This record gives sequence, C-alpha cells and structure tokens, in this order.
Amino acid sequence: MPTSEPVSPDTIPDPPPPRAAPGWAAIRPLLLRLHFYAGVFVGPFLLVAALTGIAYVWTPQVEQAVYAHELHVPAAPGAVPLDRQVALAGAEVPDGTLTGVRPAPAATDTTQIIFDRPGLEPSYHYTVFVDPHTGEVRGALETYGSGQALPLRGWIDTLHRSLHLGDFGRLYSELAASWLWVVVVAGVVLWLGRRRSARRARGRRRLLSWHGGVGLWVAAGLLFLSATGLTWSLHAGANITDLRSSWNWTTPTVTATSPATPGDVGWQPVREATARAGLADPVEIRPPSAAGESYVVQQVGRSWPVKQDAMTVDPGTGQVTGSLPFDDYPLAAKLSTWGIDAHMGFLFGVANQIVLTVVGVAVVCLVCWGYRMWWLRRPGRGEARFGRPPARGAWRRVPGRVLAPVLAAAAVVGWFLPVFGISLLGFLAVDVLLGMRRQEVAR
Repeated sequence: MPTSEPVSPDTIPDPPPPRAAPGWAAIRPLLLRLHFYAGVFVGPFLLVAALTGIAYVWTPQVEQAVYAHELHVPAAPGAVPLDRQVALAGAEVPDGTLTGVRPAPAATDTTQIIFDRPGLEPSYHYTVFVDPHTGEVRGALETYGSGQALPLRGWIDTLHRSLHLGDFGRLYSELAASWLWVVVVAGVVLWLGRRRSARRARGRRRLLSWHGGVGLWVAAGLLFLSATGLTWSLHAGANITDLRSSWNWTTPTVTATSPATPGDVGWQPVREATARAGLADPVEIRPPSAAGESYVVQQVGRSWPVKQDAMTVDPGTGQVTGSLPFDDYPLAAKLSTWGIDAHMGFLFGVANQIVLTVVGVAVVCLVCWGYRMWWLRRPGRGEARFGRPPARGAWRRVPGRVLAPVLAAAAVVGWFLPVFGISLLGFLAVDVLLGMRRQEVAR
C-alpha cells in the first residue's frame, strides 16, 4: 500500500494563470507578487538601514557627552582674540593646512579650528578645540564632513551609509533606498484595495492587519527617506546630481572674489564685521584660497530651516562685500537642504529625532511581521521550509494596454536608478529559473 510523503512547495507546479482580467483583478496579483519578492529580498537591508539610522539620529546628544571635554568649557569673562586662538591651534598641527574656523557660539563652547592634514581619508578633517577664554587647547580629533561629525558619529554615519565597506558597501544602502518606495507603494495599494472581513483577525490575519495598518501610517515617511536617501547613493545619486544641474536646482554659493586690496585684517575683524551685518552664530569662516578671493562666512546651524545665510569679507579692508541670504535660494535648493537635514535628524532638533525613531522602529516591525507572515504560509511541516510565494504568471493577467506602459516606466526608472534596474533583472532571471525547475520536477 503506497504511503503519502510530505510534499515541498518547491515541487508543486503552479496552476496555469487565468486569462487577462480587467481592472483590479488583473493588477492585484502582480502587485502582490512584486511586494512579496521585493520585501523578502530587501528586508535584511532595510532592517540594517533602520537600526543604524536610529543609532545615528541620536548621536548628536551622545557625542556631546562623550566629547564634553573637547566641546565645552566653563563660562568665563573675556575672550582671547580669534587670531591668537588660530595661532595656538596651528602650533599643534605643523603639517596641517588651515581650512576653516568655527568660533565658539556660546560662552561654554570651544572654538573649532579645522585643518586638512596628509593621510586623512576623503571628507575627513583634523580639528583642534580651543578654550576661547584662555587659549588652552582642549584636544584634537578627526572630524567628518561639513557637519563636523566627531569620531563616534562619523563611525556610525559610515556604518549606516556603507557598512564600512567603501563603495561596495554603499550598494547595500542604495539597494534599500531604491526598492523601499516600490515596496511601500505596492503595499499601500494592496492594503487600500483589500476586502474587509467582519471576522476578528487571528494568527496570520492579525499580523497582516498590523503590517498593513502600520505601513499605511508611516508610508509618507518611508517615501521621504527613500527619496532623500537616494541623493547620497553612489549611482542614482550621480544621476540625481546631473538632473539637478540640468534643471538649475543646485544649491547656490556666494561669490568669493574680492577687490585686489593688499593686506589681511585677520579672523577677528572678519567675524566682527559679519556679526554687525546680522550674521548670527554658529558660523564657519573659510579663509581666501588664493589671491583676489575673500573670506567666506557661512551659517552652519541646521536645526532651524532658515539659518543658512552666507557673506564674503574683503581680507584687505575687513568690509562685507557680498551676501547670499537663504531666502534667495531657489525653491528646489531649499527643499533639498531641508530634506537632507530632516533625513539626518537635524531639522527642528529633538522633534525630528523622535519622528525618525518612530519610523525606524516601524520599519523593524514591518520587516519582522513580513517574514513571520511568510513563515506562516507554509502548507505543512514535512519538507516545507519556507512559505509559499504568490502564484507565478501574474503578469499574464494584466491587459496589454496596462502592461506596456508599466514595462516602459520600469525601464526608465531602471535606467535612472541602475541598482534597482539590475536587481529587478536579477529578480526576473531567478523567477524564470525557479519556474523552469518546478516544471522539470513536475514532469
């Protein structure tokens, strides 16, 4: 008498797909399969990006505690002239090239003197911290980027961006950002188009309810993180930069040329001139890089969206020769600045950090619920190690008049977001191979 053997879902042939159907009945199976496979594939990348992003969001407060000695001093009357502070810092870095000075914005803050130094990685600087009241050098650290990230924040930033694997590692974050918007859009459409049931949800249905409901609430935040995250990506980021340049959406810069006035008034008169002209702290002062150029004084506060003004000062006379208010930025440049600052958790301070943390925790929950639902789709214990995916051949249900523009749009998006395009082709290739294998096993 024959005995029944447990059957793996990999050996079960997919039923033949029905003929093309109109409306939602045709689109839903394709969206379901896309959402499923994209979620399974990019889930681990999204999980890593969310956890490292949550860690990064709170690094400003952490580095204030970890580097309190370098960043803060006791309040005291009087101040050492800025030029003297720069000279004292320069003595600590004889092989450095001075690139900027951030005067102490408050009586309890240090002045940051920024140098380029041989052997530093790209975008890294060497910063000396000076007590503005006494001239004491409080320490020196490698800092990263225009935000002057201290070593801890710089390390977490690199972890979030590239897993400390260089350009190869950046593909992980680009892959996550490239597919996140696809997963979100497909999920939202599926959730809004679902059939409601009056029965009380249990088991997998309960997980599905949580997964869909939370995903819908945070969808706007996820789309925002996907769009802004792509601006930092290796390949898509380059295309975005080219697009912004062609549409004149780049961030303007103040003109640094100045009259050929001999002499150099120094750092202190430059800061005093811009302060009288209304440029409030915190600022960074960059020296002239060549003869005939000016000092550039740029506001660097990022918690308020309008403190990005810049001025130029003639080094010979100490007079303000030009200005670029943030109000004069093109709208696209303003949106780009605000988007980047919000993505990093700087805009509006703690409120921004809380929102990003909530979104990050939601991503962790969505990924875990998604994998749990996949696990619960197993038809039986036996040899079924994974849940059964949605049926193949869903694209055949879509009418040609709908499928053609979808394929054209996918080709355009795949060209603009190359990591998305290549991984999409990989999806299709694997899906075809699995289908061929199942047919062979079935025969």
